[in-house]
Amino acid sequence: MFKSLSCLRLVRPTVRYASTEAMAPSWPRKIFSGVQPTGALHIGNYLGAIKRWVDLQNSGEDVTYCIVDLHSITLPQDPDLLRHNSLQMAATLLACGIDPAKSTLFLQSGVPQHAELSWILGCMTTMARLTHLPQYKEKSAKLKEIPLGLYIYPVLQAADIMLYKATHVPVGEDQVQHLQLAQSLARAFNNRFGPTFPFCNPIISDDTSCRLKSLRDPTKKMSKSDPDPKSCIMLTDKADVIREKIRKSVTDFTSEVTFEPETRPGVANLLTIHSLASGKSPQQICAEAKGLNTGQYKGLVADALVAHLEPIRSDIDRYLADPGYLATVIEEGCERARETAERTLHEVKEKVGMNGFSLARLSEVARKERVE
Repeated sequence: MFKSLSCLRLVRPTVRYASTEAMAPSWPRKIFSGVQPTGALHIGNYLGAIKRWVDLQNSGEDVTYCIVDLHSITLPQDPDLLRHNSLQMAATLLACGIDPAKSTLFLQSGVPQHAELSWILGCMTTMARLTHLPQYKEKSAKLKEIPLGLYIYPVLQAADIMLYKATHVPVGEDQVQHLQLAQSLARAFNNRFGPTFPFCNPIISDDTSCRLKSLRDPTKKMSKSDPDPKSCIMLTDKADVIREKIRKSVTDFTSEVTFEPETRPGVANLLTIHSLASGKSPQQICAEAKGLNTGQYKGLVADALVAHLEPIRSDIDRYLADPGYLATVIEEGCERARETAERTLHEVKEKVGMNGFSLARLSEVARKERVE
């Protein structure tokens, strides 16, 4: 599998380890996750992912969060917009509660080891494996000419995770197969070169915050790519915009407020949003809304959501007004990330046979060759 690198081995072929799981060290629990800088986030992104990042951080976990701008260029990007979106994402994460003193928050392109490890891992996977990944099938079906980056970006995702020796990754259900690629590559590397990477486990939430629906079509997942701008609520939306989107949301012809996701998905979606914004259960909200019709109830949903999001929107604006501070946060995060990434990459290159050829190193190789 690693035939293309065999010419770099100066001493002897690398030993294959038949049972790395049995001899693997006890890996410390580490959490890694990343988000693309694609502009403002909607409430599904926040409630389903970023809020969980904050909870993990505040529970004392060892967490590393990355703004994955290298992934953003798999399709053409406007350079100025990409820079703006990266700053906006940093501002948004800070406003949502990510604390640089508790988390490592950094920009992917500021840590070159991501791309270097991606190349090494790319030499250990196959075209057939990458072709079968669902997101590649979905995105490539819409293109006449497929960029190479779109094809191999799951390998970069694996490198992102493995570079920090993450043991757990919060993911959506649509990303599980990409995490399985990281698991497969870690196992392949360990089998060939000895225990180096932990087996990475997904953290998948089973609650409704990961499944917020479109306000205009509650049979579909909420998405900012929806052509109807009233289908989702952005974190940067002002109060009057939020109220209008909630008012225009699709429900049904039954006036009573009940939580029945299967038969009344539109009303259930509003109850879920209300629940996540207020901290109350859908059942408690239904009891409090007794006697209101769905039109009247929408006002309560809007009030709760505006109250929850207004401080976040205000903080996003405040951070964006100070790009120097954002740049400092990003660079300090990159420095911490580079320290960890360089240790991992040094170990990887040493095992693969790529760790430099200084006179001291060559003398050590020659000495080992004589001993053996």
